[in-house]
Amino acid sequence: MFKYMKTLNYPVNIKRKDLKMAKYLYTQFGGANSELAAALRYFSQKFSMPDEKGKSLLNDIATEELGHVEMIDTMIKQLTAGASVEEIKAAGLGDMYSEHGMGLYPANASGVPFSATYFAVTGDPLADISEDMAAEQKARAVYENLIELATDEDVLGVLLFLRQREIVHFNRFKELFKYYKKKGY
Repeated sequence: MFKYMKTLNYPVNIKRKDLKMAKYLYTQFGGANSELAAALRYFSQKFSMPDEKGKSLLNDIATEELGHVEMIDTMIKQLTAGASVEEIKAAGLGDMYSEHGMGLYPANASGVPFSATYFAVTGDPLADISEDMAAEQKARAVYENLIELATDEDVLGVLLFLRQREIVHFNRFKELFKYYKKKGY
């Protein structure tokens, strides 16, 4: 059961327009290592977990990842607020604009639409949790790349927060992996 909280996990208050950064952020909305991919991966995998401990952890992290999708989308909207069509084209977002206007569409920074092929569900708890740890490490690496590209302190603060959450999630999955390994799953 979900309960929507009308506040973000971390405040997003970007004041400067930066369409190139917005384009880069699309990778964490609909890319292979995105927050959306993580949320759907964990929601799908939770049903294969052998006990409530695993189901609960995957559900909790999946729910948090949806909150991260909302943060990324909020950043993109704030970074593109008031942009002209000329600015959109100059930033390389013309293709997205032509189909979606100023709406957000799950795709990576190159405009490739989101695909469920970005993640696997094997039904094997250890295999799935191994993938989850790898996914968190890949997302952390993407955030580190985005941090290197960012120049605005308002953007950097959010990216640093999201990067740290990837580390926390990795550690939680690592604990669950060790627990299941010890139990012989």
